[in-house]
Amino acid sequence: MIHKPLILITACCMLVATGMASQPASAQQSEEIDSIVALVDQDVILRSELDTAIEGIVERIRAQGGNLPPQDLLEKQVLERLVIRKLQVQRALQTGIRVSDAEIDQAVTALAQQNGLSVMQMRQVIESDGEDFAEFRRNIGEELMAERLRQRVVASMDPISDTEVDILLASDEHAGGEYNISHIMLTLPEGATPAQIQETAARINEIHQRLDDGMDFASAAISYSQSQEALEGGEVGWRDLNSVPRTFADAIKNLRTGQYTVPIRSPAGFHIIKVNDYRERSRVMAKEHHARHILIETNELVTPRDAMEKVREIRQQIVDGADFAEVAKKNSDDPTSANLGGDMGWFQENAYGERVEQMLSALEVGQISEPFQSQAGWHIIENLGSREVDVTDAAIRRQARESIRQTKAEVEIDRFLRQMREEAFVELRLPS
Repeated sequence: MIHKPLILITACCMLVATGMASQPASAQQSEEIDSIVALVDQDVILRSELDTAIEGIVERIRAQGGNLPPQDLLEKQVLERLVIRKLQVQRALQTGIRVSDAEIDQAVTALAQQNGLSVMQMRQVIESDGEDFAEFRRNIGEELMAERLRQRVVASMDPISDTEVDILLASDEHAGGEYNISHIMLTLPEGATPAQIQETAARINEIHQRLDDGMDFASAAISYSQSQEALEGGEVGWRDLNSVPRTFADAIKNLRTGQYTVPIRSPAGFHIIKVNDYRERSRVMAKEHHARHILIETNELVTPRDAMEKVREIRQQIVDGADFAEVAKKNSDDPTSANLGGDMGWFQENAYGERVEQMLSALEVGQISEPFQSQAGWHIIENLGSREVDVTDAAIRRQARESIRQTKAEVEIDRFLRQMREEAFVELRLPS
């Protein structure tokens, strides 16, 4: 099975009146007329699009060994996901977001590689399933446009301050472990009336009762949840207690693996959260190199071949007994390290790129590399040593900053999508 993006639509061409009139009556009767299942502003979603999307979801659920929800609930959930995707594409186009054919080609190639196939092999699999490859590519492009729209929303947020990170690190719960959680959410509109709140509370309590009666949590999320993770079985992933709202943290911190909360109210709606797994924080170790190098840059006056020849001569001088530091001071084009005799100090692996890392990893301590090329020019490098260092504090700080950013991004994207949905004209035409 090809692991495609979650929503990949194959749309059938609708017959226009003039085209139908020119065909024989028998031909008209033989054509399968696609129906419209939703109007989304000036666009439509076809029954064929919905059926194709549902097939992909069903394949994934079965591959993961999950339980399929009732067909009518699955149709409703997938259609809502299609509506949100359609609105994102419309907004992306309105704000000037475009995706080139080359970018689509790159995404298709990456998707094929993820499945261990060539692009041609993946195309054959897709077409053997009855899908049109051109439509497949079009939908990849729409997925990319929707993702860029969300990235633009996140980019508009204020940067995370050091003060926010310090406050999070100083919190009592920061030293705890991490929870893998899943989520069922029923949303409330802004300015919800008491009747709307009461109705939603009754529905979340009914879902909770079904869980108590043995319903699978992932199946319940797929069937009823209105969160972005609904069709993934509600799975949110790993979070520490500081990366979720305080009411959620208080509710899950005493749960064991497999347990779920009672319904929780938030400004966005009602929630049930399940703890799938728990892990303690571990120490983070990193490898550091100590090295010195000599760089000869390439430019309009120095060709790559000239630079290569010069580096070869320099290396031979050092092999013949010249002092590396003195040669570096006289010849290296790296202004940062040249005055230090080429000394780069201690730095983490890959800090200077993959090529430098490859060369250093192949050298013994005290050994000088053969000349090699990078984007900066031609080099030789000497391995002065390596060590393992504890970077847990720095890693925790990075994780804290990313945790704050991720939490804010999720809230902002959810707010943006809900507002866009509420403001749009959407008419669903699924049968009752």
